[in-house]
Amino acid sequence: MGGSSTTEDDWELASINDAITLVLVGKLGYVQSATGNSIVGKNAFESSSDMNGVTCTCQMESTVISDGRKVNVIDTPGLFDWSVGSKEIGKEIVKCVKLAKDGIHAVILVFSIRSRFSEGEETILERLQMFFGERIVDYMILVFTGGDDLAEESKNFEEYLSGAPKPVKTIIKMCMNRVVLFNNRTKDQNEKDAQLQKLLFYVNRVIANNGGKPFSDKIFSELKLEALKLHDEEKVIDNMRGQSAEQIAALKEEIYKSYNDQLTRITEMVTF
Repeated sequence: MGGSSTTEDDWELASINDAITLVLVGKLGYVQSATGNSIVGKNAFESSSDMNGVTCTCQMESTVISDGRKVNVIDTPGLFDWSVGSKEIGKEIVKCVKLAKDGIHAVILVFSIRSRFSEGEETILERLQMFFGERIVDYMILVFTGGDDLAEESKNFEEYLSGAPKPVKTIIKMCMNRVVLFNNRTKDQNEKDAQLQKLLFYVNRVIANNGGKPFSDKIFSELKLEALKLHDEEKVIDNMRGQSAEQIAALKEEIYKSYNDQLTRITEMVTF
């Protein structure tokens, strides 16, 4: 199941049924990136534990699943890197929303069984709710990575969850027990398929529970409005008669500046 890189930044309207958009979030960027690779079926996202070798900006990759649907996976390794400052995080949120275009069908919150649950991970849910509102919980699914470690310790997933810290149990309850165990290191195709199918089961449930409507909010609306406005203005300029190449370039530079100014304004809306 291969994936294709998606780099275009257009805002052409598409039917919700055309694609499913998943957003990966977590404190350990390389862990969620490895999970993204498991979902798209190839090494599309950098997932080295050496953070110097891992991209810290949002990236989207796509794949087609067995029923023919397209799945867009947005990795957000820099979204909760508090060291970069609120302005940079605001830019990453805007970039994530631009990639998601018409909305987010599910947010995949990634934890690692190998790492002790930290206060930073506990605040991720709070930050998500601060950025996108309380409703974002209705779209969340938890993925725990490190399934191979449990197997080596002869533990099952249910035993691990029963002994999880109270904050983890609280998050699981808020997400209506939508929890999946992933082994990102496995070479067993049957295991890969099984964990992906369980994740997609919960994705389908989230979509159904939300009436088939992806998550969207004021930020999505503002970005789409500005992008469509830019698109229309570009068309008007391209269809102008009697203008020199220099005049056309100057007009386009003006509308691009206006668009970037609006992006800055929207970024400030999500800067905390």
